[in-house]
Amino acid sequence: MGNPLTRSEEPRWAVPKLGAHLLERSGPTMLAGKKARFIDLTRDLFEGMPIWPGHQRPFRMTNQTHERYKELWCTDRGFEAHNWLISEHTGTHSDSVFEYDPNAPTLDYTPLEYFYGEAVCIDVSHVRYPDYITKDVLEAAVKAQGITIKPGDIAVHYTGHSTRTWPTLAMVSNYTGLDRGAAVWLAEQGVINIGTDNLAIDHTDDGDYQAHTVCGEYQIVNTEVLANLDQLCGKRFYYVGLPLKLRDGTGSPIRAIAWLPE
Repeated sequence: MGNPLTRSEEPRWAVPKLGAHLLERSGPTMLAGKKARFIDLTRDLFEGMPIWPGHQRPFRMTNQTHERYKELWCTDRGFEAHNWLISEHTGTHSDSVFEYDPNAPTLDYTPLEYFYGEAVCIDVSHVRYPDYITKDVLEAAVKAQGITIKPGDIAVHYTGHSTRTWPTLAMVSNYTGLDRGAAVWLAEQGVINIGTDNLAIDHTDDGDYQAHTVCGEYQIVNTEVLANLDQLCGKRFYYVGLPLKLRDGTGSPIRAIAWLPE
């Protein structure tokens, strides 16, 4: 990845396998002339929160309190600030392709267009652990819910697992996820970002991480630990979930929102 302080090499940007045209954006034209409301899709960050077991659990330290600042600096006005130790994959977050493909660009070389645009939400809450979300499940759900997936879309799916378990540690186990066929099907529709309300797009028992592997093969990203997807099931909306610009990042916490026309 080169010297962390200097970058003389020509940057190589992430591009979806099915073509750069999937990242073309013209702004939220679907909302033109319509009333819209925002839905917060982000989980709050706190010590003790559920997190995928392979990642560092968040830890918060007090940098300064109001009273301590006034005491140290002999002022009448205090300031408070906290320090956080967190993984790049804490809470509601997106992965760069580099996380699951060591030859892919890192987060800072991933175009922002991967993280905003028109989106659809597929309700698969009838699928429960130990079953997988399969291609047949997705095709049937899309048909029943009247959803059309377009090239360049962001496709999120609602399982209901986090609704039932957040914020307890029960969220970290016994959740469903995409099998390889389902992930390939989404990627072949031209989806550039696959999202879920679970800790991972993979099934909790899938040690091969089939869905992440497919994202690497198609050079697309994924987003995990989304909230309030039950309010979007079967709908098309405008999605924004921008990551921090972390140099050499494998992923980043995001503030994800849905912009829903009414």
